[in-house]
Amino acid sequence: MKRIATTIGLVALGTGAATAGGIDRSGQNISILFEQGRYAEFSFSHSRPEVSGTDSPLVAPNGVVVAPGGGSSGDVAKNFSQFGFAFKSDVNERLSYAVIYDEPFAADIEYGPGSFNLATPDNGGTVAKAHAHALTALLRWKFDENFSIHGGLRAQQADGHIALRGAAYQNPFLPPGTPGSEGFNGYDVDLKRDWAPGYVVGVAYERPEIALRVALTYQSSIKHEFDTYESGAGVAPGESVTEVKTPQSVNLDFQTGIMADTLLFGQVRWVKWSEFLVDPQNFLSNPLSSGEGLIGLDNTITYTLGVGRKFNDTWSGAASVSYEQKDNHLISPLAPTNGRLGLTLAAIYTQDNMKITTGVNYTTLGRAAPETGTPDTARADFRDNDALSAGVKVGFAF
Repeated sequence: MKRIATTIGLVALGTGAATAGGIDRSGQNISILFEQGRYAEFSFSHSRPEVSGTDSPLVAPNGVVVAPGGGSSGDVAKNFSQFGFAFKSDVNERLSYAVIYDEPFAADIEYGPGSFNLATPDNGGTVAKAHAHALTALLRWKFDENFSIHGGLRAQQADGHIALRGAAYQNPFLPPGTPGSEGFNGYDVDLKRDWAPGYVVGVAYERPEIALRVALTYQSSIKHEFDTYESGAGVAPGESVTEVKTPQSVNLDFQTGIMADTLLFGQVRWVKWSEFLVDPQNFLSNPLSSGEGLIGLDNTITYTLGVGRKFNDTWSGAASVSYEQKDNHLISPLAPTNGRLGLTLAAIYTQDNMKITTGVNYTTLGRAAPETGTPDTARADFRDNDALSAGVKVGFAF
């Protein structure tokens, strides 16, 4: 039971996180802390999301139809790959440590020229690109066989670029072609690379004889101060500093043996996306922004439940289901998904001191309506979208 209890983490709990919460990528897994002895693992996953929609009719406040609707956004979510590394070792019988590298948050959204609302034929489409790398150093202290605490520091690097294009970002109160009518259609902002610290704290309860473990882990928000350059429509070109918080989160992980060689496992993950705001100085100074920034996301709770089974000394397998509730159907065009339901299948091969975990995840994405806040009205209709992910993790005990 112990052998499969700590093996299922990356693929069974992690692969489906590729589209959770819009830009949540890794799930910030710390399960390596509970491996036995000295252990190292390398992971890779690749995801192919398909996220597309059609324009809704665009009507100005005076009733004039600016765009008839029906234009295609194209597949706005680009394929992406994830890499990870982790190492764990014991200092003594009570104290152990781990170092984890992951890519916790990212976005790669680009609207195609077929969308009149969110793209322009001659100046590209609305774009959101962001990426974060994190290195976490953790300590775990075991009070006895049952109770332990863990915690440590996290260093995170992030950067981003956002471009706004299309009629949905024009000034709805002015006729097209008049001075000032472009609104934010043509706006660009670059957030230069920045490092910032955070922390992790948690507690765990275990009963090894039945492979029971319940672990609660809090990951702090991380405040970046990005050197920022804004240009294009709606702003005076200039440099400033933009504070952006990547969100705090709580993971509740659990597992228990339910019969011989069979494990029930799961996770509840809460992420405070409402504190993830991108508010560049010059953008906010334009009255057309109404004091609202570039991104607004709702908090998410993601549930995962699965079963793992050891078939023999070499092979184990797992299946899990993940669910994230739909929220406000009006969402940011820069993260155009709303809830999800995913299925993950994983296989674990064990030979001597090596474990290879492979898995595949299929996720359906909830219907969503991108809006630009000028005013809060649906600019497009996204439905029938999904994502396919596959991953592999190779671990060595030594």
